[in-house]
Amino acid sequence: AGDGDCGHTHARAAQAIREWMRSRPPPAAPAQLLSALADVLLEQMGGSSGVLYGLFLTAAARSLRGRSDSSAWADAMDAGIEAMQRSVPGAVESQFPLGIPVPPEFPCVPHRYGGAAPGDRTMLDSLCAAAQALHSLRSPGADPLQVLAAAVQSAEAAAEATRHMEAGAGRASYIRSSRLEQPDPGAVAVAAVLGAVLEGLRD
Repeated sequence: AGDGDCGHTHARAAQAIREWMRSRPPPAAPAQLLSALADVLLEQMGGSSGVLYGLFLTAAARSLRGRSDSSAWADAMDAGIEAMQRSVPGAVESQFPLGIPVPPEFPCVPHRYGGAAPGDRTMLDSLCAAAQALHSLRSPGADPLQVLAAAVQSAEAAAEATRHMEAGAGRASYIRSSRLEQPDPGAVAVAAVLGAVLEGLRD
């Protein structure tokens, strides 16, 4: 769907993150880690996905500053989603670290995703489903890995559900509904990323 470049874009992001991790020890503090990842993706991922992940991670990092409790991750997820949904063209420069040029496609992103919601056949379908599951982290005694596993399952189910949706936002919204026969690639990618995080934490 869309430009058909989602797989290539995410592969480029994965390679960039791998090279970044090999070149230096990743920050130990969660907020600093997410902020650094945002920089990497904004610089090297490309496409509207790189911008959206950058927005998400930057907002999530801000939410995590000074916090170490498990529920902070649920709040960070919510903050990241909110940043993606409310992105405004006039304030784009503030989302990019000093020295990183604003990608030329960025002004189009708010028009495609600003105000998007679950059911619009975008990466937000998976993100919002996972965020809802992560709210369990706010319950006393919640097991973070079990909660994350449930979030991954929710994201995977939400991604598959996009197969039967009409696109209300994102690049797929410019394609006839009759041609959208597969799940939204952005939603599938989000579920895969969350699954990789879970696998890494389990290891």
